[in-house]
Amino acid sequence: MKTRKEALEFGLSFPDTYKDAPFREQNWQLVRYKGNKKAFLWTYEKDGYINLNVKVDPEKAFFWREMYESVIPGYHQNKDHWNTIILDGSVPDSDIKIMIEESYYLISDSPAKRIYEAVKKIPRGKVATYGQVAEMAGDKKMARAVGNALHKNPDPENIPCHRVVNSKGELAGGFAFGGAEVQAKLLRAEGVEVVDGKVDLEKYC
Repeated sequence: MKTRKEALEFGLSFPDTYKDAPFREQNWQLVRYKGNKKAFLWTYEKDGYINLNVKVDPEKAFFWREMYESVIPGYHQNKDHWNTIILDGSVPDSDIKIMIEESYYLISDSPAKRIYEAVKKIPRGKVATYGQVAEMAGDKKMARAVGNALHKNPDPENIPCHRVVNSKGELAGGFAFGGAEVQAKLLRAEGVEVVDGKVDLEKYC
């Protein structure tokens, strides 16, 4: 990731976000969370490179700075809570995306965030229904929102959306990461029996 466009597009891929240019100057372009209008991604050009400011947990701020020379204390922001990423090609895209994602979650208190945290709690070898995930996330009426959030899962390796099934135990035909066959394969690898595209909720819930 080296361009402002790439960074902004990734920032805008998260739910309920929008772009802003608060200083009436195109060099400063931000991505904000609609829920509270807070910015979690600042982009600007400095010394010939695009820079990104992202919010960080103070305990992790130094972790990233020690890992990469191009991650420094936040420019023009609180040095304990913000880092600047210099897009000079030395920081892998995967880690840049992790830092932007972490910034988003620190800024937002979105339903998606609560849904992802709930899904993380489903044990290996078990499943939960959309309704159960919604209830775990604090609102049993947002089962449909669970499906929407999981379809945009930003981190499938750590947010095991394959463990979520419908109220009948049926797998998702539109499973975002390859369809029901892939979901079935992932569940079977964890010891969950799938028969005719369905899981026994009494046994595995």
